[in-house]
Amino acid sequence: MQTSSTNRHYTHWDRLLLQADQTLRTLLANYPTSDRPNPTNELTETALTDKERQHAAGLMRVNHVGEICAQALYQGQAITARTPEIRDSMQEAATEEFDHLAWCKTRLEELESRPSYLNPLWYSGSLALGILAGIAGDKWNLGFLAETERQVVKHLEHHLGELPSADLKSRAIVAQMREDECKHAEQAVVNGAVELPWSIKKLMAAMSKVMTTLAYRI
Repeated sequence: MQTSSTNRHYTHWDRLLLQADQTLRTLLANYPTSDRPNPTNELTETALTDKERQHAAGLMRVNHVGEICAQALYQGQAITARTPEIRDSMQEAATEEFDHLAWCKTRLEELESRPSYLNPLWYSGSLALGILAGIAGDKWNLGFLAETERQVVKHLEHHLGELPSADLKSRAIVAQMREDECKHAEQAVVNGAVELPWSIKKLMAAMSKVMTTLAYRI
């Protein structure tokens, strides 16, 4: 990961090239790599019934879509962030989220499943939302980030309740993701996030419901 001081010397064209590279890595990489060790490295695979494996795969596909959306949101927000400090914060969070993307993709393969066929749609829509959030100004940008992460934490906690108790690998990944998302939300507040209006929060939750329902199956 680039340091903050290096990021601040990027030109507009540099950032566009980095954005294009990140888009390709997010959507097209067959085996995305993570900077941190996979939380499942010390765990052994446990036996699951066909029903349990299919359900776990559906939930992990939803989580993979969530990380696709996170990459796009952070990248869009970084593009339109007003200050280098906020841009660097978005890029740092995106790096951690890419670890989640890699872990979820690996777990899907282990469960003999696949990512969502609609990933390009999720990515493009989230990128547009991220750009709009950045245009609104850094405080609103951070507010959108904080609320997104809070909703993701709730969704991950729900998945921990839904995943088969024997699926230790999926549960370890989701638990680490939840910890990271909590940290991102707290950091956004520290950096000056404002509280979003109730109506926007409800709209975000409704959009998330549509995404998770479709991603579980498609």
